[in-house]
Formats: sequence, structure tokens, C-alpha cells
Amino acid sequence: MKGTQRLYENGQSLWLDNITRDLLNNGTLKRYVDEFSITGLTSNPTIFDHAIKNSRAYDAALSQKAKQSGSPQELFFELALEDLSRAAELFRPIHEKTNGVDGWVSLEVSPLLAHDTASTIASAKELFRRANVSNMFFKIPGTKEGLPAIEEAIYSGVPINVTLLFSREQYLAAADAYLRGIERRVSAGLNPNVASVASVFVSRWDVAVADKVPANLRDQLGIAIAKRTYAAASALLSSQRSRRLYNFGARPQRLLWGSTGTKNPAVPEVLYAKALAAPFTVNTMPEQTLKAVAAHTESFDLLPADGGNSEEILAEFAKEGVDIDALAIRLQDEGAKSFVNSWNDLMEVISSKRVSLKAN
Repeated sequence: MKGTQRLYENGQSLWLDNITRDLLNNGTLKRYVDEFSITGLTSNPTIFDHAIKNSRAYDAALSQKAKQSGSPQELFFELALEDLSRAAELFRPIHEKTNGVDGWVSLEVSPLLAHDTASTIASAKELFRRANVSNMFFKIPGTKEGLPAIEEAIYSGVPINVTLLFSREQYLAAADAYLRGIERRVSAGLNPNVASVASVFVSRWDVAVADKVPANLRDQLGIAIAKRTYAAASALLSSQRSRRLYNFGARPQRLLWGSTGTKNPAVPEVLYAKALAAPFTVNTMPEQTLKAVAAHTESFDLLPADGGNSEEILAEFAKEGVDIDALAIRLQDEGAKSFVNSWNDLMEVISSKRVSLKAN
């Protein structure tokens, strides 16, 4: 049995952390669904930047749209919505079979809005309206300014993938924003069945401390943080607050593991996937990791609901002078800036390609 199928049968959803027009056109995404148990996918500005910059698959659409007068941002969202709508259609049978739990795709609002609450809300609502599909998440970062936008979007019925979460505290703040939105829907007599996932990034922790801790602690921090967060999520899912909302028809917000491709070539590609096997979670993987997990034939030990030895491991990092809280804030800020850089590069790529294609 493939490792991907084993994880799926253990109750974990596997999503592809990539989308390109080539994946859609040549049938690769469909093959991943059939052969590797993929049940959804995510995208972000970096993924689209690489896809459009490194492929000619978008040239025909860009050439056709070159005559339009819209901004590069508007042109990008047209292209992204075309790709993601096709992917959403591919995952629609899974979405329907699971009663809306699985089969999702994700589109990020402009990262330029990460610290602009009002504009983030407006953008999420507008993209939701334009997409007009039932299985598309809209990604809002779990920054301080993003939290009220998450609450308002959920209250408005917009499915949200909360992104750029790095710690238990950041996850709990995002989960609270989600629950507040659902509670407002219940109070207003609205259907509280609005889906959401909370995306916790893993590998960037280990990159950040790779040269600051002894060899025996390397590549363990991200997993320990994820385990600590899983314990908090497990407690929240069974809390009185959550169970009250389930009784009105609300659904739980699922935990999603992001950034699960290893950055250290000295460790197995399946490091994070093997450590974070857990039911009712999502693991979104780059293609290289997906293929490695598929080839992994050993069984997976499921993550204990209490986080296992996470606190002991984190105490060892504290002894080495690693300030977890401060580092979580830094990683979230760096992640937001990284997406802004990719976004700006993406806008430049679209602008230059449009000019070139129009001239030809």
C-alpha cells in the first residue's frame, strides 16, 4: 500500500501544495488524485509566480488578455480563478462525497493587504463572489490585522483558509476569530455551516534555528511546535464552546500542516509527513514530498492528542536560548514579507509578458 493511501485511510487529507496550468492540462493533477489519494490543493503567490514565470502554458491566455486595460493584479486573479475553478471541478466529487469536509482548493487574497483589515474583508468577499464555486477557500493571514477580517469573512459566509500561522498561540487566536464568526451567525439565525482550515507552517522553524542549536536538536523544532498546536486544537475541538456550536450545525475548523517539505537534504523527505500523521487534519505537500510519501511503505504512528513529548523537546530549545514566542512573531512577519516579494515579482512578470505578447 502506498504511504499516501495509508495516511488517507488513517483519516488525514492530503492536498497538493502546487497548481500550474500544465498540471491541469496534461492530466497530472488527475493522476495524483487517482494514484496518490490527493483530495485538494493550495496555492499562494510564490506558487503562481513560479508557474507563470517558468511556463508558456499561460502565454495564450495572456496574449488574449493583453488587449485588456485591467491592472496586472486583475489579470492575475482572472488567470488564478480559471485554474482554481478547473481544479475545484476536479475535486467536486470528493467535496460532495464528504459532505463538504474535503475536496477544497485555496486562493490567497493579495498579500499587500496582510495589515489592512477592511481591504482584506472586501477582497475576500469579492473573490468569493467571482469564483462562485462551493469548494474554494480564500486565504487570509493570521496576522493581528487579519484576525478581525477572518471573523467578518466567516460571519459573511466566506470559507477561509487561515494562513501564516506558526505557533499554538497564533493558531488559537485564529481559531477564536473563526468561532466568533460562527457564534455571530448563530445569534443572527444564519446557517453556521461555514468551512475553514487553520494552516500551521512547520519547516520554517527548523530553517530558522539550524545554525543555533546542537546537532541532536536540529529538525525537531517544527515538529514539536506542530505537536503542541495539535494538542491545543484537540482540546478546542472537544471544548464546551465548540460542542455548543456543533449542536447548532457548525462544523469544526480543521488543522492544516503547511510547509511540510524538508529543507535539510540530510534528513528524509518524509520527515514531517511521518511525524504529523493525524486524523481530521490536512497535510499539504509539494510534489517532491508527495512522491516520497507515496513510496514510503512503512506504517505511520498517529500523533497523540496530547502532543506527546512536545513540551519536553521545546524545553530543550529554551535551554539553548531559543525564544519561541519571539521567533513565532518573526516567522509570521517574514512569511508575510516573502509573499509580498513574490507578489511584486508576479505582477512584474505579468506586466512584462503582457507587453511582450501584445507587441508580437
